[in-house]
Amino acid sequence: MVGIIMGSESDLKIMTAAAEALQELGVPHEITIVSAHRTPKRMFEYAETARDRGLKVIIAGAGGAAHLPGMVASLTTLPVIGVPVKSSNSIDGWDSVLSILQMPGGVPVATVALDGARNAGILAAQIISTYDQQVADNLQRYKNGLRQKVEESVERLKKREK
Repeated sequence: MVGIIMGSESDLKIMTAAAEALQELGVPHEITIVSAHRTPKRMFEYAETARDRGLKVIIAGAGGAAHLPGMVASLTTLPVIGVPVKSSNSIDGWDSVLSILQMPGGVPVATVALDGARNAGILAAQIISTYDQQVADNLQRYKNGLRQKVEESVERLKKREK
């Protein structure tokens, strides 16, 4: 249901967090490597066939010049979530952030924080939840758990103050 792609295997360490979030939320996904620069034909094929293969959202992670999310967004009508990756050839990650964030009009890419693949997975699940009640319920449990952790922290802090 969600495609997770990245420019190179070195991005896998970061992008696995998107897959883990989707797994926790019960959202089927696939994960592969699609390089905008080294395998442009593969990128075209992946993006152009994504909808027919049943994908609903694409998460695309890339470092450096980070063309992958924008190029994929130009080739499909599916929502694309870009994950800027701080890579070895990156300028503190800012080149990746700006490459994904500053898309031209008509080619939107939702952008999460630098190395923010987990949030990309959660955002993809939220998109899916607009029509899938089971995913919506899973997200609600997840959000309730976040709230509960904060409330437990508040209680622990109160006990320390006494």
